[in-house]
Amino acid sequence: MSRIGKKPIPVGKAKVSISGQDVAVEGPKGKLSFSVHPTIKVSQSDGNLVVERPDDEKQSKALHGLTRALLANMVEGVTTGYRKVLEVQGVGYRAEQKGKNLVLSVGYANQLTVAIPGSVSIALEAGNKIVVTGADKQAVGQFAAQVRNLRKPEPYKGKGIRYEGEQVKIKPGKAFAGAGAK
Repeated sequence: MSRIGKKPIPVGKAKVSISGQDVAVEGPKGKLSFSVHPTIKVSQSDGNLVVERPDDEKQSKALHGLTRALLANMVEGVTTGYRKVLEVQGVGYRAEQKGKNLVLSVGYANQLTVAIPGSVSIALEAGNKIVVTGADKQAVGQFAAQVRNLRKPEPYKGKGIRYEGEQVKIKPGKAFAGAGAK
């Protein structure tokens, strides 16, 4: 049996409603819903969600663990939420929020404008940090990756948008190569 799939999901403060193959989870941070594959059965007992599969076929095993992980992420999202922090590094590089858009000045001739999805909220801290928060793990990670992809950190000076704590390996450059080639 799947090690991940057989673990029960503690619901805690979240309110779960199961109707057929649709599972809806509601909590203080929001509301999420998920449609479970027809072969997988989800039930609620003793304040826990339990995911079961009908047989030991390869697809059933894969769906068992996947469904349990997705439901656990939903419960955690509506109770505590998810958060990604991006750092904008470079001289003159900055981010600002204008309505439902994130406007970035990151070294291009024009400012870049990114629409903020409805399931995600952002906050700007200390002028160079973008904090992306939301209940949906996939939406938070996708938006953070989309913003980072606009100006990835370059390897010579390290300028660009990076995740908090991300290490960028800096290359020595031409000056170093010319000094050693005497």
